[in-house]
Amino acid sequence: MKLILAVISPFRSLPKSDTAATLAVDYLTRASHYLPCQTQNYSSEAVLLTWLDRQATRTVPLLILLDSRGKQLSSEEIAALIGRHRDNGTQTLVLAIGPADGWSNAARERAALVLSFGAITLPHRLVHVVLAEQIYRALTILAGHPYHSGH
Repeated sequence: MKLILAVISPFRSLPKSDTAATLAVDYLTRASHYLPCQTQNYSSEAVLLTWLDRQATRTVPLLILLDSRGKQLSSEEIAALIGRHRDNGTQTLVLAIGPADGWSNAARERAALVLSFGAITLPHRLVHVVLAEQIYRALTILAGHPYHSGH
């Protein structure tokens, strides 16, 4: 399975000196030891959805949206979710951080899950770091690595 952290942003990339981007890259690099992981930037929700349509191979990519109105899961539950999809043959899992004005109804209907890191509003770059860390944490939980001590 390949895991893609998709970011909707009108900017092609962030400055190299951006601390949040550096942290996110670090966590995804670590996560890549367990599973192929990468970040992909999209200029709009429509561009992401079009890209998803073109990716359908043996299985359609599974889309999980990040939104403050989504379902809250623990780190262990996120790990179980990723593990289930990995073990059931999902080829591509896409976790997507949405546009500034939120996800459209069409995107929400397309998603397998809308996930939340809480009711507070977070800056997208901070969510990028938190999501990258949770991906790494989930993969270490699945691997039995001591990074996650259960608290």
